[in-house]
Order: sequence, then structure tokens, then C-alpha cells
Amino acid sequence: MPRFSVIVPAYRVQAYLHECLDSVSGQSFKDFETVVVDDGSPDACGAIADEYAGRDHRFAVVHLPENTGLGPARNAGIARARGDYLIFLDGDDTLLPDALQTIADRIAATGGPDVLVYDYTRVYWSGETVRNQLAGHLAETGPPSFRLADRPELLKVLMVVWNKAYRREFVESEGFTFPPGYYEDTPWTYPVLMAAGSIAVLDAVCVGYRQRRRGNILSTTSLRHFDVFDQYDRVFAFIDARPGLALWRPAMFRRMLDHFSTLFTSHGRLPPGTRAEFFRRARAHCVRYRTPGASVPHRTRLRHGLIRLGAHRTYRLLWAAQQSRGALRLRAASLRHLVRGALLQLHYRVQLRLPVRSRDAVFAAYWHRGYACNPAAIEASARELVPGLRTSWICHPEHAHTVPPGTRRLHPGTYRYWTALARSKYLVNNVNFDRRLVKRRGQVLVQTHHGTPLKTMGTDLVDRPAAAGSTDFEQLLRNIDKWDFSLSANLHSTLVWERTYPSGYTTLEYGYPRNDVFHRTSPQEVARLRETLSIPPDCTAILYAPTHRDYRRSQHHALDLERLVKVLGPRFVVLARSHYLYSVPEAASGRTPHPRIIDVSGHPSLEALCLASDVLVTDYSSLMFDYANLDRPLVIHLDDSEAYEAARGTYFDLQAFPPGAVARSQDELLDIFVSGYWRGSRSAQLRAAFRARFCPHDDGYAAERVVRRVFLGETAGLPRPVPLTERRPAAPLPRQSAVRAAAGAPGD
Repeated sequence: MPRFSVIVPAYRVQAYLHECLDSVSGQSFKDFETVVVDDGSPDACGAIADEYAGRDHRFAVVHLPENTGLGPARNAGIARARGDYLIFLDGDDTLLPDALQTIADRIAATGGPDVLVYDYTRVYWSGETVRNQLAGHLAETGPPSFRLADRPELLKVLMVVWNKAYRREFVESEGFTFPPGYYEDTPWTYPVLMAAGSIAVLDAVCVGYRQRRRGNILSTTSLRHFDVFDQYDRVFAFIDARPGLALWRPAMFRRMLDHFSTLFTSHGRLPPGTRAEFFRRARAHCVRYRTPGASVPHRTRLRHGLIRLGAHRTYRLLWAAQQSRGALRLRAASLRHLVRGALLQLHYRVQLRLPVRSRDAVFAAYWHRGYACNPAAIEASARELVPGLRTSWICHPEHAHTVPPGTRRLHPGTYRYWTALARSKYLVNNVNFDRRLVKRRGQVLVQTHHGTPLKTMGTDLVDRPAAAGSTDFEQLLRNIDKWDFSLSANLHSTLVWERTYPSGYTTLEYGYPRNDVFHRTSPQEVARLRETLSIPPDCTAILYAPTHRDYRRSQHHALDLERLVKVLGPRFVVLARSHYLYSVPEAASGRTPHPRIIDVSGHPSLEALCLASDVLVTDYSSLMFDYANLDRPLVIHLDDSEAYEAARGTYFDLQAFPPGAVARSQDELLDIFVSGYWRGSRSAQLRAAFRARFCPHDDGYAAERVVRRVFLGETAGLPRPVPLTERRPAAPLPRQSAVRAAAGAPGD
């Protein structure tokens, strides 16, 4: 008897069925069976199911002679199932890789409940994923298991069959079956929850709920939407047959009217000319099952009242009026936006006619994401070295807390923002400013960049449409022409920037100011950083920071991080840092990460993460050039080199000149760590050659060189680069010393 029976009805889903069944067969938890029910599908669903059954004994197929609908097809699957728990999965949806293991663990932890409710994420054709907005109702707080009366808010979670696991003995003892027709989930899910002796919740995404552009049965125009009335007849018949469930009548009455209202106002479901009949039948159900007592918001009360009165025309008029008000609000908001934009540009034009303020400097980074990178290091040094300088930082309100107290905060698109752009002498950014910026005589614009170029950049992307996307190269050139200075970390960067960003600016090959901190941080400060990140004192911290992929719409970690930490053991932790353009996979999926995988994607300082780690694992990210300054081990993971080179391209062969060990697969990466090669003598030799080529100026004084040249006008006497052999980059305390430092004791 398997632990789970996964029941998959299949009808006209041949394009998605392989992905669905692969998501089941590839589960890390192996104790399951899969019952695929071919519901008389006229396409290849039956053949696909037979293919899986032929190669995996855990798959069985039930072929129905004709199409019966989801309800009867699921009943056929139940009749064939032998598992302790029933799990339903539609043929176009998927299970997340560890879904069954997560469900099994939660069932064991909650004492084997009758029903376990888990979460899902909507998966759109574009690759976008959106987690259930009511996931908060699945919080694993309070008793491990409970009755519905203890947590009635569960009724607000999407009432479908596939976000729950059901104890098969409970289903059989209660005689639950699915009815025919549309909305077959309704008379199953509500009775199951009301009758369950024990319910548990799992706050983890287990199902990917595909949102098809076309072809969803419930989105088609059909008289079968009238089946909803029969389904609620069954729900109330179930309640009436069990007097102990009478307390649920008010809640079911409200849910029924909400459902009717949604169907009535949904575009494209009810055939033309049938709305009056639908409303008449809704009113009849309202009269038949009316049970006041449930809490209803004021706006909802009006809709329910109109249904009870049978005021079909009034309901439609109010619905149309509401839609019209919404459209008017959108048009008014658009008009306000246009007017405000025009006034802001008028204000900017006026400010452009006023004198430039010679002591004002404006800084920004990463499209206004916060105080970071080279501009932040230059701003801090300028405040220290330039007397009377007034600095401002442009950032969105949610990042304002990252700006130090002595710096004025500017929010994009405000009058103060445009005033600062028009009148500040110094403009410093690691990306381009607003394209509407007018570069004035007397203004100085410094482009700091935000990495050493390994991947193809700028005008070199003209022949790479996958990477260039919608880049306006004419606008890019106009932006470049505004630069006065371009910052470079090494000769390689200088040659690339001057070719791919062609204009008349002056290159400052001074090193990257953001890397100064690597030479100015004490071992005690490193220990404190590790403590704030919850890195155990005796653990090796791997910083995993991959770059984004231009050829992939959806981004995910190429490495199985859970497998990595399990193989390496308890003395390793992973700091997982997703690229700033994308969400963290764990956060997007709602999964709870392994306790030794620390999500640091939201951490404001990448430099702090580098200091806190012991080794960097990356791919084509420019972070490797910065990290090399720490003279700590680097491991390069390249599992898609051919695809990446074809889509984006690189300026040199990273595999021929790497900063450390190179792994071409997860298994090779594991071997590199298990064998100790990642910190061996050969890896150190590769890193030394890499540092010599790409880190000649990053010695802790790059920001000072920039400030003295740009803000103070000094061209002679700038700090000369410290030779590599004389540099002493920040190092963590010895492990035992780190323990004492974290506890407040003096270090060695």
C-alpha cells in the first residue's frame, strides 16, 4: 500500500501532460502510485499515459470509453487507488519537486489528519508565477490539527480539490464522490472540510496551477455554468442530512451568493440571453436556502439583497455603473499623470535657466534601488574629503532607509528630484540617469559602471537580440555623450568600455571604490557580519551568486542547493543571492528553504556578503572580479556555457582563464568541494593570475583617487596603487576567535 495515490484526470491536455507526469515521477519522495484517468480524450492523452505506465510500475492508466467530465473521471481514479492518502492533480498542472516529501513530513508531524490543506502558485504562460494571495490562512500556528470550526477562515482559500491531501479511509467511510457537471469541486470540498474530524495546514507551495490563455473549461461560454445550482443543492443536502453541521448553513449561504454573483458578472461564461434566467434561478436558491448570520461587507450586502429581490435589471445597471466608474477613474488618473508630468518638465526647464550649484552632488545606483555600489563609496569619501559639499541620493521610498543620515534623500519624479538634476554640479551613477536629463555646461557626470565586463555589453549587443532585448541604441549613444568620466577597474575594462561605449569622456582607471571596504574591514567586523547573518562560527559559508540569463524568461538557481548542503554536511552553509533583477526562487514558490540555506537576496550590501563568506560560487557574474580582491577561493559553475555564449557572449574564455576551480555540472561541483580542490594550491595559483590581471588598482584607495580627481581637480599626487604582494585584504578571525568575538570576548 503506497503512502499516496496521485489521481490525474486527463482530457485534451496532451500539450501539458508530459510536464505534469514528469513532475510526479521526479518526486524526491518515492512511495506513491499515480492513477492517470484517460477521460475519453480524443487527443494523445491516453497514449502518453500508457507510455509512462509502460516504463514505471508506479503508473497505472484507466481508459474511460467516453468523456464523462472531471467528477466521474476522478471517481474512476479513486476506485483504482490504494494509497493511504489521495492527492488530485489536474493534467495541465504540476507538483513542485519536493511536494510529496513536504506533504508526507507535515502529515507525520500533525498525526495523520483527515485532510491536509497546502498552498499553490499560479503559473502563467509567460513563466510568471504568483503565489496564492490568501496564503496567510495556511500559517502553521496553533494546534497541529483542528476542526473547521476552529479555523473557519480556511473557507476563503480557493475551494478546489487539488490543494488538499485526503485520508482515503476517511473518504471511503463518509462515502464522498464527485458529481457530474461543472463546479464539481463545490459539493466535494465544502462537505469534506465540514465533516473532517481533523484538518491540518501546510504553509508551502506544492502545486503549480497553470493559467492557460485559452481552453480553460470554466472560462468557456456554455449553458453548463447553470450546473452550479445543482452543486449547491448537493452541498445543502449534505448539511441537512447531518444536523450537527447546521451551524455551517449561514457561511454556505454567503459563499453560494458570492459564487452566483461572480458567475453572473464574469464576461464570456453565460451565453447571450441567459442572464435573466440565471438570475431567476439564483433568486430561487436564495429563497430556498436563505440562512442569515454570516458576516457580510456592506457592498456585498447590496449584491445579495438584489439577488434576493430578483432585481435583475437593477443589478446589471449597478454593475455597469461600477465598471464605468472604474474606467472613469482610470482615465482621470491618466490625465492627472499627464498633467503632473507636464508641470514637472516645465519646472525642470525653469530650473535649467538658474545657476548650477557648485557644491551640490547627486548620486544614484541600480535604477534608484538604494545606497550601494561605487556611487555609495564615492559619496562617503566625498563627504569626508570635500569641504562644504552637499550630497543627495536618489532612491525609491522603500530604499530610503539605506541612505546615511548626512545625505539628503530624493525620490524619483518629484520637484526636488528635477531641481537637483538641473542644478547640481556633480552627477554620479552606476547606470544612466533619466533620458530626459539635459547635460548643462558646468555639470560633471561620472559613470562608475557596476562590474568588470565579462559578458558582452553596450553597442556590442547590436548583433545579439536575445541579450539586447528592447535596447534603444540611439538613446544609449545619446546617454553616453553626456559622460565626462568613465570609471574603470583595470585595463581590460578600459578597452571594453571605450570600444563599446564610444564617446569623448575621460577614462579613470583607478579601481572600483566599492571594493575599498575589502581592505578596510577588521577581522572583528567580519565576525560581526557573520553573526548578523546567522552563520555558525564553525561553519564554512558559501556565497552562491549567479547572474541572470538573457535567454530565459523565468530565472531559477541552476544548482540544487539542498543537495549541496546535504552532501557537504553540517559544517557548510550557503548564502543564496539571486540577481537583483529577479525574485528569489524560494520566495516565489513559497517553499521553506533548508535551515543551512540562508536567503540573502534582500541584503542591502553585496560587499558585506562577500566579507562574511569563505568562498564564492558563481557563473558569469562580474562579482568574481570584485571577490578576487579578498584573495579567497572562487569556484565557477558553468552548466550552460554553450547557451550562454550563444545568447550573450563573453569577452574572454572563462574556462581557459578562470579565477579558481571550474565545474561543468552539479556532480563536478560536489567533487570540487568534497575533495578540497576548491581551496588547494592549484586553485590558489589560478586566483593569483586572475588577481594580477583584473585587480591592479583595487587597493582600498580607489574612492579617494576618484574624489581627488573629479571633485578636487587634482591630477598629480594621487595615491599610487599598492602592489598586490603588499595588500592585506580583510580576513575572518580564526574560528575559535570568531566564537569569542561573537560572544563579546576580546579576540586573539
